[in-house]
Amino acid sequence: MIASPASDTGLGADETLDGLRLRLAPLVTANAAFDGWTKDAVAMAADAAGVDRDIAALAFDGGPMAMIDAWFGAIDVAMLVRFAPGALEAMKIRARITALVEARLDILAPHREALRRAQAILAMPANVTAAAKLGWRAADIMWRAAGDTAADYNHYTKRATLGTVYAATMLVFVNDESEDHADTHAFLARRIEGILRFEKVKAQLTPDADQHFSMARFLGRLRYRGQR
Repeated sequence: MIASPASDTGLGADETLDGLRLRLAPLVTANAAFDGWTKDAVAMAADAAGVDRDIAALAFDGGPMAMIDAWFGAIDVAMLVRFAPGALEAMKIRARITALVEARLDILAPHREALRRAQAILAMPANVTAAAKLGWRAADIMWRAAGDTAADYNHYTKRATLGTVYAATMLVFVNDESEDHADTHAFLARRIEGILRFEKVKAQLTPDADQHFSMARFLGRLRYRGQR
């Protein structure tokens, strides 16, 4: 807790910095399209929300990556609330993943310039690891929303492949001038077909769906490989 109802900082009762980041993220994003992912974008978002600028600056003291992280987190939330309870379960898996990614595209559509600027920051060598984590988080949330419960190595391959597809789709999306972003949707459909084809082939090659990765077994194979 960082504020009380009587506080003049603009914070809600018991609102945390995490909650403030999530609340300000869309406002920061709107400003980032014009001013970049900068302190000015945060200050203007604070003014628009009636929040003390110093408190807002503290919430985003991680700089541009903290702002982008918060925005992507807000997109995760907005994506999930677009689907009524049971709506995804009524779809086939291909339709579920497609609907989830397309929901994100719809949310991102008014903010393509902010996304373009965010991608430039995420592509910086110093931010590659953080960018990969954000992509993994988005893929994980989508797979979980789609009903995936894999606990073995499939858990990792599914998220890795979807994360790669999602990142590639975003690169197409920011430069797509086709009507209703038709080129992006076609690109996405092809890539999701590739994901599902890969999963089908993988399942055929590894019929034991319950096998788990064993570090001990892996190291043992490495140890004795040369003795065979």
